[in-house]
Amino acid sequence: MTQSARLSARKSAAVARGVATRGIYAARAENAELWDAEGRRFIDFAAGIAVNNTGHRHPKVMAAVAAQAQAFTHTCFHVAPYEGYIALAERLNAATPGDFAKKTMLVTTGAEAVENAIKMARAFTGRSGVISFSGAFHGRTLLGMALTGKVTPYKKGFGAMPPEIVHAPFPNAFHGVTEAEALGQLDRLFASSVDPDRVAAIIIEPVQGEGGFNIAPFSFLRSLREICDRHGIVLIADEVQAGMARTGRMFGFDHSGVVPDLVTMAKGLAGGFPLSAVTGRAEIVDAPNPGGVGGTYAGNPLAVAAAHAVLDVIAEEDLCARATEIGEVIRARLAQIAVRQGMECIGDVRGLGAMNAFELVTDRTTKAPDAALAASVVAEAEARGLILLSCGTRYNVIRLLPPLTIPMAQLDEALDIIEAAIEAAAMRRPA
Repeated sequence: MTQSARLSARKSAAVARGVATRGIYAARAENAELWDAEGRRFIDFAAGIAVNNTGHRHPKVMAAVAAQAQAFTHTCFHVAPYEGYIALAERLNAATPGDFAKKTMLVTTGAEAVENAIKMARAFTGRSGVISFSGAFHGRTLLGMALTGKVTPYKKGFGAMPPEIVHAPFPNAFHGVTEAEALGQLDRLFASSVDPDRVAAIIIEPVQGEGGFNIAPFSFLRSLREICDRHGIVLIADEVQAGMARTGRMFGFDHSGVVPDLVTMAKGLAGGFPLSAVTGRAEIVDAPNPGGVGGTYAGNPLAVAAAHAVLDVIAEEDLCARATEIGEVIRARLAQIAVRQGMECIGDVRGLGAMNAFELVTDRTTKAPDAALAASVVAEAEARGLILLSCGTRYNVIRLLPPLTIPMAQLDEALDIIEAAIEAAAMRRPA
């Protein structure tokens, strides 16, 4: 029995069934490469689900964490605050869009950031309704599930969701949902389902993550800003997956020129250490009473030190420009693959910066999703030494999330593997 097989058996016996995993048991990792328990090498196009934007174990991140560990590892910011947290709040206040007074709170997970942003919006407006979008993903907590616009596996079997959460259509040109239709449906929701004067917040991802890497049209985001201004609604940008240089700008919203009231971030913020944040208008962030937000581990000193290093690396290595370059290479190669004979299974190629995906369909006429083919492509790529992830409400989208520090030779190697994996999977697809 291999070491991976032994670990798999132990996992099945000891770990909750609902914690789904892949069969790659990590032993070590460096930048864009990962080695499993058998010593097999993989190029990592998951990056911990957009966490390791600066690569696995970036030297500056590791050095910052080691230095902090020599001072202290935990005090709880509520009990004994520390300068690193304050300095990071100052940096995030400056980095997020908007020329107005801002404040920041640090927590641990993306779901925590989202929940606290909703709490702030409700405290500030005195309202309780929230609008999110079809295909959205905002976390696995109870409120996160309610906000999420994808049933399986996130909501299935968990019973009733919290009330006063309404989902509006997300514009999706590939599947025929125009921006005008999405805005029209939102207007109809205001007329039939939820009084806009009862809505505290509209929350949206600039590029949907689990929903299929669908890009919100910039003009749609501008329309949402106008709607929020008209009705006194807080606009929340969920940048948990799209933020921290992933899309070629520090935040996905930056491409549109739209300034949200609150920004949630996590994943790429701390280079693999658990940290998240809510940053936004000072008067909204300050709306909860003292003690109303926070947490025991919120703003852990080691993670804060890592985040300072990540921000330094993004600036020093110009990772926004690097993300743009990586994305152009990926989309160009995928476009070439899509027009090849026998590759009619690729229905769409899309992306922003280094947040890219291709959607697999049974045919380009009906655009019917082909989840089985997507699963086969992921398996074929893994067998060839490349870690890929699927996404989409129908599980038929392959997302590509290489570290922004990946060497170009490894990027090219990974794209060769993707081409071979698609070709092999498509050849075995039933006629």
